[in-house]
Amino acid sequence: MSKYILSLDQGTSSSRAIIFNDEGKQLAVAQKEFTQIYPQSGWVEHDAMEIWSSQIGVATEAVIKARISPQDVACIGITNQRETTIVWNKQTGEPICNAIVWQDRRTASFCDELKAAGKEPLIKEKTGLMVDAYFSATKLKWILDNVEGARAEANAGNLLFGTVDSWLVWKLTAGKVHITDVSNASRTMLFNIHTLSWDDELLSIFDIPESVLPEVKSSSEVYGETAGAIFSAKIPIAGIAGDQQAALFGQLCTQAGMVKNTYGTGCFMLMNTGNKPVMSKNNLVTTVAWKINNEVHYALEGSIFMAGAIVQWLRDGLGIIKTSSEIDDLASACEDNGGVVLVPAFTGLGAPHWNPYAKGTIFGLSRGTKSSHIARAALESIAYQTMDVLKAMEADADFAIKELRVDGGATVNNLLMQYQADVLDTSVIRPKAAELTAIGAAYLAGLAVGVWANIEEIKKQWEVDQVFEPAHTTQVQNNIIQWKKAVQAVNHWTTL
Repeated sequence: MSKYILSLDQGTSSSRAIIFNDEGKQLAVAQKEFTQIYPQSGWVEHDAMEIWSSQIGVATEAVIKARISPQDVACIGITNQRETTIVWNKQTGEPICNAIVWQDRRTASFCDELKAAGKEPLIKEKTGLMVDAYFSATKLKWILDNVEGARAEANAGNLLFGTVDSWLVWKLTAGKVHITDVSNASRTMLFNIHTLSWDDELLSIFDIPESVLPEVKSSSEVYGETAGAIFSAKIPIAGIAGDQQAALFGQLCTQAGMVKNTYGTGCFMLMNTGNKPVMSKNNLVTTVAWKINNEVHYALEGSIFMAGAIVQWLRDGLGIIKTSSEIDDLASACEDNGGVVLVPAFTGLGAPHWNPYAKGTIFGLSRGTKSSHIARAALESIAYQTMDVLKAMEADADFAIKELRVDGGATVNNLLMQYQADVLDTSVIRPKAAELTAIGAAYLAGLAVGVWANIEEIKKQWEVDQVFEPAHTTQVQNNIIQWKKAVQAVNHWTTL
């Protein structure tokens, strides 16, 4: 049997494909950025056909780079940007509009209406989620209500909805399979995380016909095969998890109480809470982590909307760096932040604040402020936001978190990782493997087809690269106080 796994990692800003072997080693990677569409303030869209073309393109490229043939690939695992909403015609296979991205805030006012109508307690009890424009249900409702003819077509059974995983599987199987997994379903605000099924009462609240929804499967099973024309081989598609759940699995946080944080476009912290959902009292969300062999694991999650995207803004918006990799040197050019605090609420504030109307703000500017101070404040803002989530998570779990496993592009930045340990007062552990999200999907797929016998076999592959231990300084404590004041000011500004 072949021991190669193709992992498709469809992210917010790029599509990636990675070939892994059965030792969890990366053999080849291909990546392609795709267009970010901003029709108006607060709106973020993607072209679903560009997502597909970029993903299939890098998949083919990765296979070629690995010097293997498609017939050598044992299975495909998929991990994806979550909540992003795609609706397409099941006859033509064409999306009826651009995908509405998880960052999009156009439905914030409808969320306010739901709250005013007293619907939030019911929705939270069933789904584990806050009522927020972040999740898929309001995006799907918006499409059906605002794209000409969409609701009539949906009611006639001609339209399909999916998050990005569903779209990719549908395209890979040439329209034969319309499914999602429990982890992605749990991000829609339509899925009951207790019964593990679409919920009729929620569908009624959002006015969604059940016919558009994908069938919900486990995170590790054979869903179907690639159509022959795709790779000139019928490869089993055998693992799916939303990107953050995939990273939790890739970090081997398989026991209750284990925590990881992924630093991508946004920043996402998850704690495995075991076989029972823990409902947050501190503005976190409860989500399904995965389902394997009929065993379900749940997680507490805190979502931060702007992490790596802040660095992109410094590059593309302000132009103070030419490439993202320059941020480390620029931020290190000054000894401290010079009194500058940046609250990166460019698309509102996520957990635990949940203010969709907050705006990005910089405090503490003076004539002595340099670009290096702003760069340092930008990196520090990632650490502070993570701190806010971790403290909320500790309160929900009722114990101190002593270890945080980290992954994602920003973890290569030692300055940020050390500062993260300092503000958390917690050990920050960076593993040797860099692609934890992609390898999580590979592990889920490989388990389904027998590349690995069980999770215990996989655990032997996880290795530590570096541990960052916290340094206790007065300056760090003062900075934390300034951060909290800045967030209070941003929240106050939205009420003026």
